Amino acid sequence: MAKIAIIGAGQVGATTAYTLGISGLAEEIVLTDIHEKKAAGEALDIAHALAAGKPVKVSSGGWDVLAGADLVVMTAGANQAPGESRRALADKNMRIMESVAGEIANRAPECILLVVSNPVDALTRTAVYCTGFPPSRVMGSGTALDSMRFRWMLAAHTGLDPRNIHAYVLGEHGDSELPAWSITNIAGMDVGEYCRQCGGCNATLPERMKAEFDRDVRGAAYTIIENKGVTNYGVALAVHRIAQAVLRDEHAIHTVSTLLNGPYGLKDVCLSLPCVVGRSGVERVLSIPLSPEESVMLRHSADVVRSMARESAGESAALAH
Repeated sequence: MAKIAIIGAGQVGATTAYTLGISGLAEEIVLTDIHEKKAAGEALDIAHALAAGKPVKVSSGGWDVLAGADLVVMTAGANQAPGESRRALADKNMRIMESVAGEIANRAPECILLVVSNPVDALTRTAVYCTGFPPSRVMGSGTALDSMRFRWMLAAHTGLDPRNIHAYVLGEHGDSELPAWSITNIAGMDVGEYCRQCGGCNATLPERMKAEFDRDVRGAAYTIIENKGVTNYGVALAVHRIAQAVLRDEHAIHTVSTLLNGPYGLKDVCLSLPCVVGRSGVERVLSIPLSPEESVMLRHSADVVRSMARESAGESAALAH
């Protein structure tokens, strides 16, 4: 069994701790937060709930609780306010990541680090440089949730189980992300062929509704935040799936954000591509054939992420203002 440490006991951190707790994936879950009482209260509440579930030890404390963690999940940072772009979050959360990375490296030097805080791509790059970990051991939750949203939307339209739909969102976890239609398939068929066989929407889904799906996938977080102030349930399940792939050494494919140096000609930028994820972290980045248009969009997404960060002293990442 494993130990998971969660940094940040806000909505996302607490929901993630609860989700991981009821899954029974780890033997021990610890929370730490600058607001110690908040972390203590969340840990106690979750521990009480798990008395009716799996035998998982849940506790809280200072930085010392990171010791021995197999997986560290970074959720600390300012929340995205209604109408606020991920770019606007970056300045605040970059400084937090830079200050936290040293504690992670010192107290859990062998861990896999999973960054969830936004803007996740810029912060994942910062975490790589500031921890000194091999890039394979640092990943961001990236577009894992966006890919789940994309599959859910396609499932709602087709009436199928989303688990039977293979669809990926690539690039930035943000406004420049791209649903990769060219590799989306249902039962091994591309979406166009499925629609031709189904006939339910005059076999025109890719042409008639592609732009609408793209808009809804990109805008999902904004819609949720506008209505309830924060996204927490979806990202907690996405974190659980990635954590499961790591701790069970599943060699599962997830669209996590990782430092790229080669695929699609992209270098020194963190973006989400389909990756094989296992106990050692990101084991392999898959260079899936994309359409020419999608390749251009992916490079644009890389430019957007790259423009958000610049090199500062000590190879850490800071914002370009």
